[in-house]
Formats: sequence, C-alpha cells, structure tokens
Amino acid sequence: MSPTTRLSTRAAEKAAEKAADRVGDRTVISDSERRRRGIRVGMSLTHVFLTVGLVIAGLGPILWLAKSAVTPTQDTLQQPFALWPNGTDWENLSTAWNDIHIDQYFFNTVIIALGAWFVQLLIATTGGYALSVLRPWYAPILNALVLATLFIPGIVLLVPLYLTIVHPPLLGDVSLLDNYLAVWLPMGANAFNILLVKRFFDSLPREVFEAARTDGAGPFRLFWSIVLPMSKPILGVVSVFAIIAAWKDYLWPMLVLPDPAVQPLSVRLPAVQSQTELDVFLAALAIATLIPIGMFLLFQSVFLRSAGLGGAVKG
Repeated sequence: MSPTTRLSTRAAEKAAEKAADRVGDRTVISDSERRRRGIRVGMSLTHVFLTVGLVIAGLGPILWLAKSAVTPTQDTLQQPFALWPNGTDWENLSTAWNDIHIDQYFFNTVIIALGAWFVQLLIATTGGYALSVLRPWYAPILNALVLATLFIPGIVLLVPLYLTIVHPPLLGDVSLLDNYLAVWLPMGANAFNILLVKRFFDSLPREVFEAARTDGAGPFRLFWSIVLPMSKPILGVVSVFAIIAAWKDYLWPMLVLPDPAVQPLSVRLPAVQSQTELDVFLAALAIATLIPIGMFLLFQSVFLRSAGLGGAVKG
C-alpha cells in the first residue's frame, strides 16, 4: 500500500470517528479520545479514587457502627478503629433488644412508619391525580396553594398544628395526644410529594386516558386500573421518602406522643442514652438503622432506572 493510500485511509478513519461522535451521545470525552491510552488510564484512576472516597464517606460510619455494636465499651473508647482487639460481645444486641425495650420501641416505629406511608401515599396519589389527570377548572389555584406551602418554614406551623392536635375541630373535647393519628395526619399533608407525583402523572401518555374513558372507565377506575399500575416508579420513590422521614422524625413525635409506651426509637434512644452503657447504646443504634438500610436495598432500582412507558401507546 502506497503512502498516499495509507494517508487516505487514516483520514477516512478519522472522519468516520468524528461522524460517529456527532451521531452518538456526545459527552465531555468523546469515544475517540477515550481510546487514547493516557486518557483511559487517567479516567480509570479517577474512577477508582472516587469510588473509594464514596465508599469511605458513605459506608464508613455504618460499618463502624456495626462493628461497635458488638465491641466492648473499653475497646471502643481506647481503640475505636481497631477490629475487635479483645474479641466481640454479641450480648450487646440481646441486651439492647430486651433490657432497654428496643423491641417495643422498634414496633412503635414500624407502626408509625407504615401509617405515615399509607397516608402520604394516599394523599399524594389522589392529589396528584386530581391536579394532573382530572384537571378541574380550579386546578391551577389548588396547584398554586400547594406550591405556596413549600415556602412556609415548618417551625412556624408547629404551635398552631400542636393546638389543632390537642383540640381537633369538630371533635369536641377529644384530644389526639398519644394517638398515632397525631403523627400520621400531619405527615400526609406533604406538598412536596403531591407535586412530585403530579409531575410524574403529567408525563403519562394522555392517549391511554382517552382510550380508557372511551371504553367507559370512570374516574375511580381510571385511577385504580390505569394510572396506578403505570406509576410504580414514583410510588416507590414516595414510599421511600415517607418511611425514611417517619423513621427519623424526632421533634413532632416527642411533642404529640408524651407517653413512653407509644414513642418511637427516634425519641426513646436519646432519652435512655444517659442510663445505658455505650456498647449497648451503639447496639441499639445499629438495630435502629436496619429498616432504612433495608428500604434502600429494596428500592434502589427504583431510583436508578426510569419508568419504562414506551409500550403503553402503540404506533
């Protein structure tokens, strides 16, 4: 092959690479640049550095807590980063579960989280459905009012909300103190979840709704049989937000649930800290993290993948 032919071939290859870069998804580094050895090695080192840094920053505290939960107090104080220099103490977990009644507070937290999840999911889906799919003439007004509540600091509403729980309207002398409804109902009024679900419903194909109405589906049937099955990704996201928020909430449950017998872990753990050995307290904290970690492992795919709605409409 002559030099002229080789030059022509290289020019053609470079032109093809540039055309492929233009046709494909263009990123900061193109495919042709990614093939270069120096850039490839630099990107690999960067990826390794970022991965290790994220693992240390994200998993480090959780792993240290898990290690300290079965480590004697003296070892934790003297050598906090050593891996069990004098052996493990698995009795910490059973002591935390039984002696300081973590089992009872754990059950209370599960009840609060499940109730908050149901109420938030019910309000968010029905509110988003009304604003996005049904669209009454006053929907823009409602949407503006819901959006406006996001700009009100929660601490400002603390006193009036507490007085409403102590003396609920239309219920006479009945008080909701030490009642889980006092936690569930305020959590249901979550404007962020309503707007989040509404934005997702806005992206659903309207042709499916029109076809369902043509087949005789009413508003409830449309909501239950068409909208909800197409909305599994956003339902998973709202579920995670609702359960995690209820699991870690401290101030409001402390105010409306003064009876220790019905208080969740987030309220009782700080209360028993001064009366509990450090190793047992760390074991109790480790037990309290089980549900949030389990929720992440269960719903991580919901956050990482988008909704596959391409097959909802044919043609």
